[in-house]
Amino acid sequence: MKRRDFLLKTAVMTTGVGPAVALAAEEKSGSVLRVAHITDVHIRPEENVPARAKTWLEIVKKHNPDFFLNGGDSIHDASYNGVSRVRMLEQWQVWDEFRAEVKEYEVYSCIGNHDPWWDVPSKQDDEMYGKPYVVKRLGIPGNYYSFSKGNWCFIVLDGNHEGISLGADQMAWLKGELESLPKNTPTLIMSHFPITSITNALVGGQHSDHKELKQLFYQHKDKVKVCLSGHQHLLDRAWYNGVHYFCNGSLSGFWWGDGDEQSAGKQYYLETPPGYAILDLYEDGRVENQYFPLV
Repeated sequence: MKRRDFLLKTAVMTTGVGPAVALAAEEKSGSVLRVAHITDVHIRPEENVPARAKTWLEIVKKHNPDFFLNGGDSIHDASYNGVSRVRMLEQWQVWDEFRAEVKEYEVYSCIGNHDPWWDVPSKQDDEMYGKPYVVKRLGIPGNYYSFSKGNWCFIVLDGNHEGISLGADQMAWLKGELESLPKNTPTLIMSHFPITSITNALVGGQHSDHKELKQLFYQHKDKVKVCLSGHQHLLDRAWYNGVHYFCNGSLSGFWWGDGDEQSAGKQYYLETPPGYAILDLYEDGRVENQYFPLV
């Protein structure tokens, strides 16, 4: 068994965080980029959540990532009816404090379904309404965008359209982005919702436009290597047509709660503990995605 495989198995089986810390001391084994993926932080001021989240963030930082990918649902929730302006703002305040803990890193985020505030008295005039305000608070270029690191391209999508989809304009933009990339440019696509997943059969929640996206990715199979997501709070991986689909578990686990009778352990959501992932990306397009439980 390879050393990395052994460490991954140990990390999955353990009830502590020792292997995650041990792995942080490893070299990158030739990877061109090391990326930390956190998702579904669902931060809120109650129950000591900010301090708990910051403690876990320190463990993630021990891997010395080059940058962070944040998969959305950064705040606990602003999307339901009856959420007040005060409640929405206090959640973003503790997010800002959490984000300050990694101020030395670039953090590329996507918008989760719980991030936008919809129950606004005046939807036409309120600057805090909907996704534009989330873009501002997360410090991202737009609700969907792309960037490059090393020889890799990263595309961040917004699936918060009817039926969990990209919508016509974003789909056209994505097609243009992939078409414009030089041949054999390894590409990682991040969305909040899984595009293709195993957990969709259990709890639902993946893209309704997954068939069109699958066909698009096949047209650019020399480029699209990884689709990365969260939303489910569950851990799965699939491989299809040369694309790795990694749905990683959430930093918040059971939304920072202890779980219920269906949970396999304290703070688990079903069988998945709270945690984070480290991705090693290689110049030739290979990728390793390792998930590290935090309980």
